[in-house]
Amino acid sequence: GDEIGLPFPHRLGVAEGMPLFKNKSKNKDKDKKAYELEQEDANLPAPTLPPPPPPPEAPKASAASSDTPYHLQRGELIFRCQLAHGSATKEIKDFTNVKDMYARIATAFEIAPSEIIFCTLNTHKVDMTQLLGGQIGLDDFIFAHIRGTKKEVTVVKTEPAIGLTITDNGDGYAFIKRLREDSIVSQVSEISVGDLVESINGKSMVGSRHHEVAKFLKELPLSVPIALVLVEPMKAFDAIAPRRTAKATTAAVLDQNPQKLEELLGKGEGRATLRLKKDGQAVVEQVVVNWQTKAAGNVDDLLEQFLGIRDMELSTQLVELCKGKELVDDFALAVDEHLEEFEFPSEFVIDVWKAIASAKGAAFL
Repeated sequence: GDEIGLPFPHRLGVAEGMPLFKNKSKNKDKDKKAYELEQEDANLPAPTLPPPPPPPEAPKASAASSDTPYHLQRGELIFRCQLAHGSATKEIKDFTNVKDMYARIATAFEIAPSEIIFCTLNTHKVDMTQLLGGQIGLDDFIFAHIRGTKKEVTVVKTEPAIGLTITDNGDGYAFIKRLREDSIVSQVSEISVGDLVESINGKSMVGSRHHEVAKFLKELPLSVPIALVLVEPMKAFDAIAPRRTAKATTAAVLDQNPQKLEELLGKGEGRATLRLKKDGQAVVEQVVVNWQTKAAGNVDDLLEQFLGIRDMELSTQLVELCKGKELVDDFALAVDEHLEEFEFPSEFVIDVWKAIASAKGAAFL
């Protein structure tokens, strides 16, 4: 037909002048661009993967565990406490000195703070060697001894000292820490270690420091009857089940930093304690037995000998005042400046200086 003489492209149904291999050319262009992109990608640094998400935080302890030496709870120092004559166990926290501690104990057991005479550590017995002073071990269990039976006793002062060693609880109560053997009071069965000295010859001793009570007794004339009103700590009933007297479980968390606490508890020869200060915040520190500890013990013996009191916190303070002093006169001036209320006699200050120097010298022999 008519189409036989047409050029070859028309027979293929392709418009004249149109490239025959147009689609193939486009494919070449695509392949070239893909190759160029591959080369660019090859020169780029390897992609970095995002960091893995942090592991989920361990759940915080919400309750005490009696199977561990301490437990972590809300970033606080929490101590366990019982009333010495028998009670449930309560948690005590948020205190920086002894007065604060008594207030927390009183709140926990729904009693007045004035009911508490003193506290012992790790024993419910009236054991003056375990008396709570200015420091509490982080694993210590507190036992609060409260007012029990009131009693009136009269003794006659036939010698300068009647044989009482007085200490106080830091919150207005002076009580008997020791009865000297073969003394006037050692012959009186009604007088016991731990008794609160409420009044002497009608004068209230509530609110007085130990040295004030001891001084009052010392200044009483000879051959004059001394009327003592004493309050003994409440005693436990025989029916009460025995309680643990070993170091008991205590919750102890420091500044929301358990690692720091574990270091204190687990490193060194010392013992981690909470030191209660009269002014300022309580601090957790490591207590190491050294010449200063021995010196404080010697000074405490001198306090009893000269003044009829025992007070390890005061003894430690005297050792601290002695540091850096090369002359006894410098030490005496420091004592007068910082401890004026005690009115220490000169011979006592000199003996304290010698006792501290002896302990320090022995440590470096």
